[in-house]
Amino acid sequence: MTLEEKIGQMTQLANTAINPTGVQKDVALDSAKVATLVRNFHIGSFLNGEAVPAAQWVRYSAMLQRISMRESRLHIPIIYGIDHMHGASYVSGTAIFPHNINLGATFNPELARQTARATVLESADLGHHWVFAPVLDLGVNVYWPRFYETYGEDPLVAATMGAAFVKELQNNSEIAPYKVAACGKHFLGYSDPRNGWDRTNALIPDQRLQEFFRPSFQSAIDSGLKSIMINSGEINGEPVHASKAILTDLLRRQMGFKGVAVTDWEDIIRLVRIQKVAANEKEATWMAIDAGVDMAMTPYTTTFCGIVKELVQEGRLTKERIDLSAGRVLQMKDDIGLFENPMPRADRLSRIGDPALRAQATAAARESVVLLKNEKNTLPLAPARVKRLLVVGPSADSRANLCGGWTLAWQGRPEAAYPKDVPTLLEALRREYPQATVETLPYYTPAGKLALAPIAAAARRADAVILALGERPYTEGLGNTSDLTLPDDQQQLVRTTQASGRPTVLIMIGGRPNIIRPVAEASLAIIWAGLPGYGGGTALAEIISGTTNPNGKLPFTYPQFAGHTTNYHHDNNENSLDLSDFGAGFEQRGAKYKSSMLTEFGEGLSYTTYAYSGLALSDSVLTGPTARLRATVRVANTGSRAGHEAVLWFLTDEVGRIARPVRQLRHFEKQALAAGQSREFAFDIDPRRDLSYPDGQGRPQLEPGWYTLRVGAQTMRFRYAGGPLAQAGSAVPGSTGALTPAR
Repeated sequence: MTLEEKIGQMTQLANTAINPTGVQKDVALDSAKVATLVRNFHIGSFLNGEAVPAAQWVRYSAMLQRISMRESRLHIPIIYGIDHMHGASYVSGTAIFPHNINLGATFNPELARQTARATVLESADLGHHWVFAPVLDLGVNVYWPRFYETYGEDPLVAATMGAAFVKELQNNSEIAPYKVAACGKHFLGYSDPRNGWDRTNALIPDQRLQEFFRPSFQSAIDSGLKSIMINSGEINGEPVHASKAILTDLLRRQMGFKGVAVTDWEDIIRLVRIQKVAANEKEATWMAIDAGVDMAMTPYTTTFCGIVKELVQEGRLTKERIDLSAGRVLQMKDDIGLFENPMPRADRLSRIGDPALRAQATAAARESVVLLKNEKNTLPLAPARVKRLLVVGPSADSRANLCGGWTLAWQGRPEAAYPKDVPTLLEALRREYPQATVETLPYYTPAGKLALAPIAAAARRADAVILALGERPYTEGLGNTSDLTLPDDQQQLVRTTQASGRPTVLIMIGGRPNIIRPVAEASLAIIWAGLPGYGGGTALAEIISGTTNPNGKLPFTYPQFAGHTTNYHHDNNENSLDLSDFGAGFEQRGAKYKSSMLTEFGEGLSYTTYAYSGLALSDSVLTGPTARLRATVRVANTGSRAGHEAVLWFLTDEVGRIARPVRQLRHFEKQALAAGQSREFAFDIDPRRDLSYPDGQGRPQLEPGWYTLRVGAQTMRFRYAGGPLAQAGSAVPGSTGALTPAR
């Protein structure tokens, strides 16, 4: 290959560079533009589009591939990237699953696998070779506008869900002869910006990066992840796109990643224009490639191609460095069989819109909904007892709000663009309560003024009021917010219905937790629905009626107060102690709150009850890093109906040289339990995996001392009396621990 051909493999352009209009939603080709770009610049990858029918994607992909291979001297196929975030979301008529934050609430990795399977079944034949998912960032900052794209705040949940998604996406055999490459996003620490806004600076110590932010990526890499997308922001003042410490020393040498590292949207140019760590695009390009970037999502221009060539000619970049990145891209293309099977096919399009996949998406939505409060057993509202139901709020009759961003288009689409066969909450409730009057009213006049008097009257006539609250779709910078407080108009709506004296059910629909403390106390029932996708309306209606028994548990800590968030695995400090003088002590109108959190991580109610008993350990002492301790507990369904219980096992390292989390999830398992049934659950404690923690260089620390095991309300202590781990390499719990050469 010539130098120019290699650089072309390192370049990715948006579809706007090759379509007739320059508009992202236009999935059509200008063949002259494609031919020029491939012939003159040897472009190796394109991306983007929006939801159009599958047949249109096939025509587009076939023409693009034919032109690319014809104009390429070596007939190298292009690899096409697409943001299928929760199902094949850029194809019309597909199954749209719950977003990742909802999947985290299920504590069921099988549902992450099903999401990946549906994604490839409904898109792999269309020429979608490279899926920019899963998001492996940690959802620790609830202000961050991409919070809902994460699996939640816990590293183990993110690692387990992410690995299940990657394995299925890349190894699915039903799409043969095709294969698809996954792309883990966004390496590393992107999700914890100090001010909560997208693409801004995070302040994260090296030790915290290793312990909390690395494991989900490490698990995906260990599962064969073929590519990663880079954090668009900065860590401790250094843009990650220019960080050799992160992209080479950590990612390649410590973590053993051998795949493709691709930039996010225009992020080399951002080093100049926004972050201002480079004087011009040439310096920025050198910094990024020297740091470890393989492919530039430029995504509009071919300037990158000329700059890289100049840098090689000047001796600032070696030909060997270009060979490394171009080789990684070509290897990924070869791994997924692009050279043997470059063309899309149209003979299996009946898979798209398969009712079975829609049913799986709805089943996932059912498991993802979390019942946060249910005083006086307000829920379920049995249809036989309900004659009139009032459903109001911005999400009452909205499909878009159930799905959030990255659905049909980047920021979602106008309400009318969503499939009419996807039921809104209002429509699903009318199906669920066929003998009742289920009505809704707008809470704004056509002139844009609040119209609460008619709602107050309707609430007084109703047996119960369903308040469907929340946010319109958003993602990235357009979703930035400075205040999570439930908007004032929605608060007024809630108070108006509460004043009727009728039972009110708050349903929170959106990508992050709104602060609802001012209206939560007067509501008898509260449901967190997140972004449950196309099956969300059905799932919520069934939970309200009792057809479905809720079993989701929060994968994040729900804050009470704007401006204060604390993750469940925070370090020991005075505010974590139950002391009258030093408790959280928040004063609000004379009331003292024991906790700053509304609901803790891992909490969620059910229409049945569970009892944990008989926690036992096979020994009280672990004698060394290779010893094992088996913990068992019996969980009984003590209620009158069947349910599913996610059993969460937490460990506390009581004393550590580095301040340890007050508790940390180390194992979880979800099982069905019939009414009256009991089952034994077990957790095998491995000191290397479960008791060690990394230092700032990723070296595992295993210290003698006491540990507390928690499951349900049961606790038990044990002691590790063995020695430290051998420091032969750099590792975090669950990783291979070996130093590997960068490729």
